[in-house]
Amino acid sequence: MSNLIKIFTEMKNLSKNFSLDEKKINDILLDISNKLIKNKELIIDENKKDLANVNPQNPMYDRLLLNENRINTIANDLLNIIKIPSPLKKILEERNLKNGLKLQKISVPLGVVSVIFESRPNVTLDVFSLCLKSGNICILKGGKEAYYSNKVLIDIIKKSLEENKVNSKIIFLLPNERNAAEELFNATGLIDVCIPRGGKGLIDYVRQNSKIPVIETGAGIVHTYFDESGDLLKGISIIENAKTRRVSVCNALDTLVIHKNRLSDLFKLIEPLISKNVTIYADEISHAFLVNKYPASLLNIAHNEHYGIEFLDYKMSIKTVDSLENAIAHIHKYTSSHSEAIIAEDKEVLEEFLHKVDAAVVYANAPTSFTDGGQFEMGAEIGISTQKLHARGPMALNELTSYKWLVRGNGQTRQT
Repeated sequence: MSNLIKIFTEMKNLSKNFSLDEKKINDILLDISNKLIKNKELIIDENKKDLANVNPQNPMYDRLLLNENRINTIANDLLNIIKIPSPLKKILEERNLKNGLKLQKISVPLGVVSVIFESRPNVTLDVFSLCLKSGNICILKGGKEAYYSNKVLIDIIKKSLEENKVNSKIIFLLPNERNAAEELFNATGLIDVCIPRGGKGLIDYVRQNSKIPVIETGAGIVHTYFDESGDLLKGISIIENAKTRRVSVCNALDTLVIHKNRLSDLFKLIEPLISKNVTIYADEISHAFLVNKYPASLLNIAHNEHYGIEFLDYKMSIKTVDSLENAIAHIHKYTSSHSEAIIAEDKEVLEEFLHKVDAAVVYANAPTSFTDGGQFEMGAEIGISTQKLHARGPMALNELTSYKWLVRGNGQTRQT
């Protein structure tokens, strides 16, 4: 038996009896929040070791960065989780049968939750805090590019657990070696679920190799459709916010789909993107409306490879359509089922889009930048699920639980 399998076995056994009262959980989260603030300089210094290996122009740099403001935000996220009631032992359903049996369906932890993620060290705190509050034990596998950042955050978590007299083995940071992930993927019966949080490549790799159940999160190929009835001012602010608020996140806008009858407004819709040096890949018809208006150095003709791509950069493609039906068809062809949006004033068009577009989150007259557990007032999130089984959309505390049936009888026996 390898050393990792021994650790996984120990964690599985620990999960069977792992139970903390809510006050204890909240005390730990408060303590970690305070420790993050007290150790800002140490965290930033360790983070700089990771940043030193990344070009500041690379979008990964932003995903890696931990500065004072971001550390304050992470610490505050932990305080927000404290305010959220425990998701455990909720009665989800109950009924009394004619034979006298009393049934209850209650929420329970998933067990041992493994999360594989890229770049963002804040995920370490998100995963641990949500798992702790939902009664789960967690295994983390961060990217090697965030090694020092993840390690210092894990050390702070473990120190808090030890000081609060809680077994620090309820969290484990998997080594960077590739074979470590392979052992995890084969740990059937020991690890209950694997959640990849990152780009399409990572998600495909986990899905194709894991023998344990997988919940897909992260990859966002995001569209916004500007309808013939769209309000120009709303469109300008929504498109700018969705594209440029943070280009390195999974809910950032990748493709603007526009009705052909509104092409005369296209330049106004995307003019604010010029100040952020956003490169545009426009189909031929929309390109003609941007020539001599949008900077030539940033304007290109779109090809097939510019659709269905998660740019994670200051880049955006444009597709022209002649109807709502064709807008939806284009989205369904290229979507990753993460977040999609429409800008329109026609109520019938809005409702048709909302109900026909198959994605985890569908917006009407609002930017996709809101797809986030915190923005949904769910606290921190484990990721954005793009699948339909178990959970869909922002995964927070409730999505880290399963359920079981409790049946109370008084000696009844089955007669048929």
